[in-house]
Amino acid sequence: MARTVARVIVDALSELGVRQVFGVVGDALNPLTDAIRTTEGLEWVGCRHEEAAAFAASAQSQLTGTLGVCMGTVGPGSVHLLNGLYDAAKSHAPVLAIAGQVPLAELGSDYFQEVDNDALFSDVAVFRATVTSPDQLPQMLETAVRHALGRRGVAVLTVPGDLGERELTADRPARFSLNTPVSRPDGPAVRRAAELLDRSERVTLLVGEGARAAREDVLALADRLAAPMVLTLKAKAGFEGDTNPFQVGQTGLIGNPAAASALQDADTLLLLGTDFPYRDWYPEGRTVIQVDTEATHIGRRVPVDVGLVGDAGATVRDLLEHLSAPPAGSPGARDRSHLEKARERFEQWRSAQARLADPSHDKSVVGRLRSALDNRTHDIRPEALAAAVDRIAADDAVFTSDTGMATVWLSRFVEMRGERRLIGSYNLGSMANAMPQALGAQCLDRERQVVAFCGDGGLSMLLGDLMTLRTYRLPVKLVVFDNRRLGMVKLEQEQAGLPEFGTVLDNPDFAAVAEAMGITGIRVTDPADVEGAVRRAFDSPGPVLLDVLTNPDEIAVPAKPTVEQGWGFAVAKVKEIVRSHGEPGAS
Repeated sequence: MARTVARVIVDALSELGVRQVFGVVGDALNPLTDAIRTTEGLEWVGCRHEEAAAFAASAQSQLTGTLGVCMGTVGPGSVHLLNGLYDAAKSHAPVLAIAGQVPLAELGSDYFQEVDNDALFSDVAVFRATVTSPDQLPQMLETAVRHALGRRGVAVLTVPGDLGERELTADRPARFSLNTPVSRPDGPAVRRAAELLDRSERVTLLVGEGARAAREDVLALADRLAAPMVLTLKAKAGFEGDTNPFQVGQTGLIGNPAAASALQDADTLLLLGTDFPYRDWYPEGRTVIQVDTEATHIGRRVPVDVGLVGDAGATVRDLLEHLSAPPAGSPGARDRSHLEKARERFEQWRSAQARLADPSHDKSVVGRLRSALDNRTHDIRPEALAAAVDRIAADDAVFTSDTGMATVWLSRFVEMRGERRLIGSYNLGSMANAMPQALGAQCLDRERQVVAFCGDGGLSMLLGDLMTLRTYRLPVKLVVFDNRRLGMVKLEQEQAGLPEFGTVLDNPDFAAVAEAMGITGIRVTDPADVEGAVRRAFDSPGPVLLDVLTNPDEIAVPAKPTVEQGWGFAVAKVKEIVRSHGEPGAS
């Protein structure tokens, strides 16, 4: 018996090892969701918003390296997928989106809910096509999947409402024949890079997620070059922890002075698997060598002396073979003072951060002075909350973080040691990503601990999908940094010398909201209760929302603060004080 269009698609997803499909049911999707219903090993996860579905699929793809799948029905349902799909595209996550469409005969008639999906997804997708005949399958599906996996991006397949139940006249099994090639740069370029590294006195590595699979090779190279290793945020998982004696944390606005100095003090920078976009944080006038699998990434952030297009692991192994510098401890080995200086600065900074994260910090003399300026209501320090989570969370936990201040505190106080993983909207910078990404991560493994660092603004934006956590009994732990603010926007305004405006959030008691939804809710207002509340949240079965009232005036000092930034903060604070005394209803 010939299969239907819906059955061909769903059978292929099952054969590819897809375990969940995320979306909202209805209309054109009904034949597809019915096929999922009758397919063993494939689960339909009904979300409350398609954006959450796309974020969840993207999270699964980023964690597994395989295909994530989401679906949106006709018109608004598919439109709602768009932001989560943009995040997948910017994160180079292979995601297949199945989009519903009006019946074939109505296409182009401005029919109810008709949207031109091929135009809608033209900027976000590496492949997009509308099925207009059952006999275009399975080839069109194979092409979509190969594009998604081969180009590490989003593929969108649109299925009109009257095609899902139609049978193919020439059915056959889908054939994907997938493999991952390993590319290497050419020999002369490797030798030129090795020569530059041999001549350099102070090398610093800037390591990104693209080098994560080559961890041991990268550590061996850092040792050979006596090079401190600056990490991008996405490289935390894989390169942090006591087993890496070279890392000095992150640079950029969320970074630290040691990392900024390690870059500034170097005469040669070696960029491994990173497209770190913030040009202001690259030092000028340095020799730069860049390794990336994408030729178009070479030199687009900073001028490059040698570009090596290839897999990070294969390229690093080639470099190690061509370097003349002997390993540490051997005669003629490199001077290690650059590395030691950077590591010493990093440990000093970490010690200072640990003092900030101590719950009793505000009771000390320095703490009392500081709190008189920036925490007069004695709210909980976000540093203390993040540090408590770091101490208590499992060494194989999956963390997600909302864009904004929640990411700042995670980056500085949560170490990606052991088998911990980290997902966030770190390229698109969307709000509201942490909870739905945690949803997708938890679906992969109901037993693995998944922790979402949620901003109050981000959580409230897609709040309805808390019900999805409850419905599917997903034991995600939501840690809400409830500072009643759009905190990063507040910081941006004050840095520019502007008074805070439009950032105050009239929040509910999120713990009570969670309880009303059938989820365990815990609210914390006293700094002394943070540690116990985190332990209780992590020990409780099922999903838990930990609502912690944190200090809205906490300032995350950049790695290399400027005079202009400091002056901006001072001016902003004066304006805020004047406004608070002179405007009705001002706070």
